[in-house]
Amino acid sequence: MATDENKKKVISLDKTKKHLKINAFELDNEIVFDFFDKKVSSEEYDETFIKALYIGVLAMTEDRIASFFAKTQNELGTNLESLKTIFEMKKELFFKSAVKGLAAEDDIIDFLNGYFQKREFNDKAEPTGTMAGNLPKNKTGDILCYVDGHEHGEIVIEVKFDKSYKLGDIERKDIFTKKADTAWGQVLEAKANRDSRVGIIVFDRSLVDAQILERCNAVSFLKGVGFIVIVDSQRGDFSSLAIAYDLARDLIFADRVYNAENDTLNMLVTRLLHDIDGIFDIQKECANIAKSNKNIMSILEKYLLSFQFTKKYLDKFQKEGDLTKEDLLAFYNGEEVKDQFKTLDIDGMLEGEDKGSMMA
Repeated sequence: MATDENKKKVISLDKTKKHLKINAFELDNEIVFDFFDKKVSSEEYDETFIKALYIGVLAMTEDRIASFFAKTQNELGTNLESLKTIFEMKKELFFKSAVKGLAAEDDIIDFLNGYFQKREFNDKAEPTGTMAGNLPKNKTGDILCYVDGHEHGEIVIEVKFDKSYKLGDIERKDIFTKKADTAWGQVLEAKANRDSRVGIIVFDRSLVDAQILERCNAVSFLKGVGFIVIVDSQRGDFSSLAIAYDLARDLIFADRVYNAENDTLNMLVTRLLHDIDGIFDIQKECANIAKSNKNIMSILEKYLLSFQFTKKYLDKFQKEGDLTKEDLLAFYNGEEVKDQFKTLDIDGMLEGEDKGSMMA
């Protein structure tokens, strides 16, 4: 018959302080003992125990994982506990590790090369590592894919498991604001830097901006830019990347000399129409607001500069029949027109206008 001492609880809660109390106890578990004995120094016992407890709680509060473990516990037996710990530790490290990007690149390369072998493609995926590309001191473009034995990386893949990257579509991009990396910009930059015909950017479903996830649930094609792909690396699901790669490969085979004339024209015209609409909006405002309004003059000069900037590339496109990848990147970023706007003296322009009015 069990004594009261034997029935004493190990865990108790102090609900006032919201503390968990653990009384002295012994644990007869070979997996736990081996882990502490072989992988943890005695000075780190307490810290490691608290971390293990925390990770275990995370595992139990994850409904999807908990459901899986509940269904398979009878089959897996005691080995399940080891599997659970490994899985949750990897999950925790995935979200906190600074090297998750490099780990993601390795997983994607392994997936692609395995996929090529399965499909009997004569393709190869390789990391670019720390190797700079065509743009000075630029390493954008993490993976190069060589299609059908071709010696040039015709498909470039940029891996961004990062919520800070916005979509950056050209219709909403304000080139006068502080430069920020976007999905559009990263694909254009990767293509220009690695001189590739097709660009793909890969995000993880758990680490992607909501706007991008709304625009692209699995695979999305940005005309004139490239592909956005959402994978689920925690589930090992890269099927959407396989779909995007097949489409990119078809583009390569459709025309080895990829003709982006229509896509380029579409990008130029989109921004041109956007700027024209803006000018007409300003014209309506100026009819009712004094010409000396500094804010209106500043906005008007922005659009006029952007208009001239776009015209420059339209003229080049009309003369040469296409724009280079470097041209497209420069056009998208708009650094040139941004610098021109910084040098404008709006106050001086307004003073000159006032003097002219007084003389009249």
